[in-house]
Amino acid sequence: MAPEERAAAILVKLRAQMAYAWDRAPFYREKWQGAGLEPGDIRTLEDFRRVPILTKEEIRADQAAHPPFGSYLCIAGGEVARVHGTSGTTGKPTAFAIGRDDWLRIRNAHARIMWSFGVRPADTLFIGSFFSLYMGSWGALAGAERLGMTAFPFGAGVPGQTKVAVRWIRDVKPTVFYGTPSYGLYLAEKAREEGMDPRRDFGFRILFFSGEPGAGIPATKRQIEETYGGLCVDTGSMAEMTPWMTNAECMHRTGMHLWQDLVYTELLDPETKAPVPSGGEGVPVYTHLERTSQPMIRYWSGDLATWTGEPCPCGRTYPRLPKGIYGRVDDMVIVRGANISPSAIEDTLRATPGFGGEFRVVITREEAMDHLVVQVEYAREVAAQAGRDGAILERLRKEMEERLRTVIGVWPTVSLLPPETLPRSEFKARRVIDNRDLFRSLRGGA
Repeated sequence: MAPEERAAAILVKLRAQMAYAWDRAPFYREKWQGAGLEPGDIRTLEDFRRVPILTKEEIRADQAAHPPFGSYLCIAGGEVARVHGTSGTTGKPTAFAIGRDDWLRIRNAHARIMWSFGVRPADTLFIGSFFSLYMGSWGALAGAERLGMTAFPFGAGVPGQTKVAVRWIRDVKPTVFYGTPSYGLYLAEKAREEGMDPRRDFGFRILFFSGEPGAGIPATKRQIEETYGGLCVDTGSMAEMTPWMTNAECMHRTGMHLWQDLVYTELLDPETKAPVPSGGEGVPVYTHLERTSQPMIRYWSGDLATWTGEPCPCGRTYPRLPKGIYGRVDDMVIVRGANISPSAIEDTLRATPGFGGEFRVVITREEAMDHLVVQVEYAREVAAQAGRDGAILERLRKEMEERLRTVIGVWPTVSLLPPETLPRSEFKARRVIDNRDLFRSLRGGA
């Protein structure tokens, strides 16, 4: 569709969704009445900006007051087909109730989007992520089944499971992989330990990822594609916004399309909440257009992205996130006045010859000065050369520090570590440790 025609179709869905939520969800009715509006007031997409933003904190508070699913649940309890939720690692878990009709729509949406980046019924999908409360694995499985392909729901997280996985992959030869970028790289490490070459012995032609920014980081994307010899595709938004794959690259991989007829996405300035023009950076704010069980309406993601309306070779006219989701407003760390994104550090390190595959950022404070320490593993080939060339580690350390200084604007201290020193993740990697509060508390106690 032309953007104008698509906007008209979206407006019809938006108005219907708001009327539906007003009738069935006391939460939304009270929230909107407090803002002095009702669904009939929304006649244009510009009017929709009057609808107040919805936050994770509000959702958690409402579920605490109206357990287990909150007063924004719009269907009867007997219509709930699936219960999922967040792990609660950053607060009280959030419960997701998915209706039977919604699950069918989720299946359709994921199948449609997987088709866009080249998956076909003849493919076999290996799912290498947790089957638990986490929605990612289940959405990928639902899309695979709806698409009519062969599903291989192997999972992840059990000790020793990855070593078993590489043998199954070698023998079964699935053609498509789904997981987190961290686990994709971890899987390749384990394959090499077992004497396998992931590119030669596996045969993945498409690998799609969610849960972390990695697949949208150019150096990480390049590393994954060189490792496996397949296309690396970035997908995903948030579990609350299932079908989460409504942000997804097509096979041309020019950035994630925003499938606006499924989930309407705005990009807003983090401070002013004003719309961000094409080419600008902001926070995606999501609205379900088809979800009827627990619709999110103007849900503040807290993520950071840049968007564009430039054409894509695939012909879809959706706006795109050319760099994917590359950070979070609350994950950005400020060191000596500079805003630093962990994904910028990752991109720089993965593009540096001699990088060993894993890193960790530690921020500390001494007196009034912040210190940024980047712990970096060096590659096995560097370790092998170190015995013959005692200066190789020092040269690598200086090169990494200089590259990082150019990109992030702060001079870091790089601490080189032997291969496989840092812990690996089978799910989302946690790479930033901010110890400044510890310093402040110790000073206060002293």
